[in-house]
Amino acid sequence: MPQTLTAPGLTTGDAPFVEEARSRGDLYITQAYELYSEKNQEAWRLLYQRIRPRWERYANPQFLAGIEALHLPSGRIPRLSEINRRLQPLTGFQTRPVSGYVPGFLFFDCLRRREFPTTITIRPADKMDYLPEPDIFHDVAGHVPMHTQKAFADTLVRFGDCAHTAVEMTAGVRDPAERARQLTSIVKAMSRFFWFTVEFGLMRAPRGGVCAYGSGRLSSFGELRHAIESDEVQRHPLQMEWVINQGAEIDHYQPLLFVVDSFDHLFDLVDRLERLMRQGKLSNVAPGLPEINPNDLRSFLDAGQSVDADQGRHQSSHAGQSL
Repeated sequence: MPQTLTAPGLTTGDAPFVEEARSRGDLYITQAYELYSEKNQEAWRLLYQRIRPRWERYANPQFLAGIEALHLPSGRIPRLSEINRRLQPLTGFQTRPVSGYVPGFLFFDCLRRREFPTTITIRPADKMDYLPEPDIFHDVAGHVPMHTQKAFADTLVRFGDCAHTAVEMTAGVRDPAERARQLTSIVKAMSRFFWFTVEFGLMRAPRGGVCAYGSGRLSSFGELRHAIESDEVQRHPLQMEWVINQGAEIDHYQPLLFVVDSFDHLFDLVDRLERLMRQGKLSNVAPGLPEINPNDLRSFLDAGQSVDADQGRHQSSHAGQSL
């Protein structure tokens, strides 16, 4: 009897296509849609179908509008090419498939270019409720609908600007240890702010109360309701000095959340984050979580070396013109 060929699958933790790309050092890859197995497609269907009613109840209206604008399918994993055809005309953003972890500066630099690094694997059926690393449901169903909203998309670009500001500010620090210390503090502050807004932020709802706009919230079936309704959660108006000094723990439901008024308010807050950075007020934030991944720090330091080299070439050119 003829054998039926089965797609090898793109399951988180078990995706040979992705693992081979990583072994080659390839960060940017294709979606390789034909590799998704039926189990992968079923995982998307289950994730979407069970969380959709909670989106209707707890998500901010712009997120729901984004779901419709993207024609996000409920019955199958979306093709990123289809998402991009609908997304790019709205805000200039595009998804860009990656093989996994993107070092911090590269991630923020992608946002600055209106590219969103997107995981192509999907969680296995036995880990539907919690996954410590992102998958395509988190990235595409949680993040990307918000990228259809102009003020939010512009806010992500400003995060990228902040990363460049961090590099430019510390490029002039001659002592390597001090440069690393300052960058570690700045990246910690940026990570906390990103975590409590883009990943887990709440917003004042049009009819009172709060609604969710953070992607970690919007892609988590259990935590979405918990964040809005649980008496165990403290919800406070976002205060910049509090957020950048507040430890962020990622392995359990969040007991402390911050609320913004609107996406324009969030954009203004990122502007303020950059101003505080320029004033040196992010260079000595409180210790604690998150711990900064050495590869994230290295990505910022490497970007700083490029700035140093550019400045050196500029000074040499200027000196030559003066002779």
